Amino acid sequence: MSVQDYFDNLPDDRKAPIAALWKAIGDHIPAGFEQQLCYNMPSYVVPHSLYPPGYHCDPKLPLSLINVASQKNFISLHHLGLYLDKDLLDWFVTEYPKHSKYKLDMGKGCVRFKKPDQIPFELMGQLAAKVTPQQYIAMYEKVLKR
Repeated sequence: MSVQDYFDNLPDDRKAPIAALWKAIGDHIPAGFEQQLCYNMPSYVVPHSLYPPGYHCDPKLPLSLINVASQKNFISLHHLGLYLDKDLLDWFVTEYPKHSKYKLDMGKGCVRFKKPDQIPFELMGQLAAKVTPQQYIAMYEKVLKR
């Protein structure tokens, strides 16, 4: 399955908001990340050409930064930089209320949108722009060495 297949197979009510979210991310993600299906979700990853070791739990997989998914009761955006970098997390939590009238629904690195109209696309684009592949690799390796 490809990223496009994923989008083509979404329920009709999810196609437009997920496409808009993916576009907001894609319009702002720094050069070097690649788009692919990872963990059965559209993802932006650090390819093996930039980070040959890949994901430490399964080195055949590239290092995934952002994943988007249509779950049963919500649309999710997974951003592993939010999980790894407290400054990035603090920025995001502070900015979120400026861009959405809804309360932030978030796990460690997963933002959940229960209503498609609650997705702050502009903020998601800003978030995507915050981390380069090199910065993400440095964050990732710092945590691995602990």
